[in-house]
Amino acid sequence: MPLPYYVSPELMMADKAEYAKKGIARGRSIVVMEYQDGILLLADNQSASLNKISEIYDNIAFAGAGRYSEFETLRKAGIRHADLKGYLYSREDVTAKSLANAYSQSLGTIFSQEAKPLEIEIVVVEVGRESGLNEMYRISFDGSIYDEKGFAAIGGKAEAINIFIKERYNKGLPDLKESITISKEAIETVTNQKVIPQGLEVAILDRRRLGRRFKRVLAPELKEILGPAS
Repeated sequence: MPLPYYVSPELMMADKAEYAKKGIARGRSIVVMEYQDGILLLADNQSASLNKISEIYDNIAFAGAGRYSEFETLRKAGIRHADLKGYLYSREDVTAKSLANAYSQSLGTIFSQEAKPLEIEIVVVEVGRESGLNEMYRISFDGSIYDEKGFAAIGGKAEAINIFIKERYNKGLPDLKESITISKEAIETVTNQKVIPQGLEVAILDRRRLGRRFKRVLAPELKEILGPAS
């Protein structure tokens, strides 16, 4: 900024962080949870065409909360990165860890160098051949990366959702129905409103599937899984 104006780096970073957190909190929440046969991704999403959850590669998925246009740009960049790396080297070289590190570097650079930070939080998950080999990385707006275990929530009232799930998530992995039920109840509790299957975007990484593990669970199938009470 031109003299005589001056803002300390600490204050500038704090203001950027506060700005980004407020933008992310205005969005709707996403829950990611390990279950017996893979990983569940469930988003509170009223839109039928704007997806918050996406496949990145054979056994890797992405979820973004916050400003849609910003995390959609990162999602597309992640797909290009994974495709190029898989083509140049081998498909086994494309991992959630390498992709999360690339996202972390991009978000960190933008946060430190640009005037406006990205108002997003993202999760990159990879399903392993067995439950102990699953990988789950949460990347914050400032590039901070967290290795999550069991479950994670981003966007909206993520902290309250994490507390709710922690009280109900047993050490033994739940089945698909139970994991969807816990995630749905967590969102309903913190938002204090009922969520219908049509208002949820649900996808799974199912290790039992051959080839591509990613599968979307549409409203009719979701109703069947949850039962008539849904």
